Formats: sequence, structure tokens, C-alpha cells
Amino acid sequence: MSEAIYVRAEESGERIDALLARSIDGLTRSQAQRLIEAGAVTLSGAAVKKNRRSAEGEAYLVLLPEPEEVPLAAQDIPLDVVYEDGDVIAVNKPRGMVVHPAPGHPDGTLVNALMFRCGESLSGIGGERRPGIVHRIDKDTSGLVIAAKNDFAHLALSAQLADHSLARVYECVVLGRMRADSGTVDAPIGRHPADRKRMAVVPGGRRAVTHWEVLARYDGWTHLRCRLETGRTHQIRVHLAHIGHPLLGDEVYGRGPEKGLAGQCLHARELDFLHPRTLERVHLSTELPGYFKAVLGKLR
Repeated sequence: MSEAIYVRAEESGERIDALLARSIDGLTRSQAQRLIEAGAVTLSGAAVKKNRRSAEGEAYLVLLPEPEEVPLAAQDIPLDVVYEDGDVIAVNKPRGMVVHPAPGHPDGTLVNALMFRCGESLSGIGGERRPGIVHRIDKDTSGLVIAAKNDFAHLALSAQLADHSLARVYECVVLGRMRADSGTVDAPIGRHPADRKRMAVVPGGRRAVTHWEVLARYDGWTHLRCRLETGRTHQIRVHLAHIGHPLLGDEVYGRGPEKGLAGQCLHARELDFLHPRTLERVHLSTELPGYFKAVLGKLR
């Protein structure tokens, strides 16, 4: 597995090990140094030294070791199941739970819990690490996630995500009092130009559209309902921060912990989709979780 790293003007003069650690998800600086020492980082076909400093326009090729496959384990983790039949299962995910195994989160995820509940029936289209997973929400975002129990359902639900007929509605609390009662953010999202572990509104990014409306206003805060027209990574968090109203508690795009909450105050409250087999419209909704109600209580 290889990855090409292109040096932009603002990265010129940076040590190559630091540049690689910042540019490649999950790679530490010490790991980058070991790759360089092993000759796995080249420039124009020649291995580079770890104290080398980058220059604008350079293109480094990094040979990454194949990730070690760790067998997924079914784990008896309680799930709040909102809907289930032979094709799909929808779960109200608590904040703090990761959707699928990833570096730093090898187990204890929603996938591990779904494997225990559903056995071998989960769709395999998402790959070995993401069986059944059609879409994701962030670790600290709570709310509805839908998974497919077979490939037929997975393909149908993925098509609805692509054509925006699978509707997702969120509620959140943002910094500041929104003046308008509703609005739309239509701004492309891509990797942040200086920090590739973050997303940002950037020219040339993928089209992203978020519709929002005010549910309540408080002293310095606003409770919003947001409907996703597209589904980019961190879309609501990035879009609302872009217009000057980051989410309460957001440690990446906002001011960090506030009102006793670390991590964004964001709940995936509603899902609306066509059942892949019956083609009947299914509408699912959840109550606001305890942490969200506690935040609203403090704001009142």
C-alpha cells in the first residue's frame, strides 16, 4: 500500500517526518521516522533522510505496511434497537460509542455489538471491518444509525444515500443566537489545507448542503434542527462552524468543553427511508438523550 504526499507552499521547510505524521491518518512521528530509516519514503525514486526538510512542489511516495488484520469479535453490548426486520436494523447509538473498529478502537464498537445480535447475517459490502454499516456518525454524536443485514438491503440503502432519498435529521446546540429562523449552508467540504485530520470548507471540495431551522434561542446559544441533503464527513460540525456558529462542546471545530459537555452536542434524531424490500416509507425517531436534555436545562 502506498500514498503520495504533495508539498504545498505553506508546508515548505517542514521536516519530512513531521509532514508525514500530520498528513497520513494514524501515523505517528516515530512511525514516520522508522519508515524513512527503512527506505520506505522516496523522492524521485531515491530514499530520503529523516532530517530532510520539504520544499514546495515535491512529491514523496510512502510505502505503508499492510495493516495487521485483527479478527472482529462479537460482543454482548446492549443496544437500543429502534427498528429491526430481516433486512435492516436501526440503532439509537449512545455518544461515546465508535461505529466500527479503527486504530485505537479495536473493539467495543457498534459493529461488535451488531455481530453478537445479528450473527452472520450482516451485509459484507462494507468490508471485513464494517459489516452491515451503511453510514456512520461520529463517536461523540448520538442517535440513529441504520445497518443492513444482507447485500440486497445494503445496495438499496446506499443508493438512497447517493440520491438523497434517505433523509437524516439532527438536533444540535450552537454558539451564538441565530438571527434568521432558518437557512441553508451550501459549501464544499474537503480536507483542511493545513491539518489533514480535520475537514473544512475548501474550494474544490465535495458539494455539501445542510438545511437548518431554529427550535429555540437562549442567552448566547441556539437549539437547531438540521437536515442533511448530502452526507460529508463532519458536515454539520464543519458547516455551522463555517458560518460562525460552532457546536457546543466541539473540541475540533468549536471552543471545546462547555456546560459540562466534552464533545459536540449533536443527536441524529430522525431517519426516513424506503424499505429496500417492500418499498414502503419507514420513518424512525428518537427522544433527545439525557446529556442533551441536561444541556438544554442549563441553558434555560
